[in-house]
Amino acid sequence: MSERDDLLDLLHKHRDLFRVTVRGLSDDDARSRPTVSELSLGGLVKHVAEVERTWARFVVEGPAPEPDIDWANVDWSNPPERVKAYQDGFRMLGDETLAGLLATYDEVAAATDELVRTVDLDARQPLPAAPWFEPGATWSARRVFTHIVAETAQHAGHADILRETIDGQKSMG
Repeated sequence: MSERDDLLDLLHKHRDLFRVTVRGLSDDDARSRPTVSELSLGGLVKHVAEVERTWARFVVEGPAPEPDIDWANVDWSNPPERVKAYQDGFRMLGDETLAGLLATYDEVAAATDELVRTVDLDARQPLPAAPWFEPGATWSARRVFTHIVAETAQHAGHADILRETIDGQKSMG
């Protein structure tokens, strides 16, 4: 098995575990927020797809420009449209369906898989300026793909808690 095969296997395994958490849900259940947080299963599917798409784009294009938002001074009781749009990336909106969100996730996953098969895994891009990144740091494509695996696994854990809260189903155990 090659390194690329290992990366693809990890991506598929963790995506599949994540998808188990939404299997058989209605749109209403996927949209529900069964805990005190704002998280919903549909919102997590939407978010995980967008995070993967963003990191895959980073592999090819480098860092995107940071949004012009002063996060420290946002009036959360009446946030600007750009902040609302960002927040909507974590929500399953009324006109969205779980099937549609999963179809988007499948498209994103297929595009990422093609990158894993073809991109130079040693190619590096500079990380954007952010407090959580070391200044001047770069990531290889390989590092980005392992980060996508970690993000997916972390959110699968969140999703498992939400699903168990909705109807008792567990993805493992």
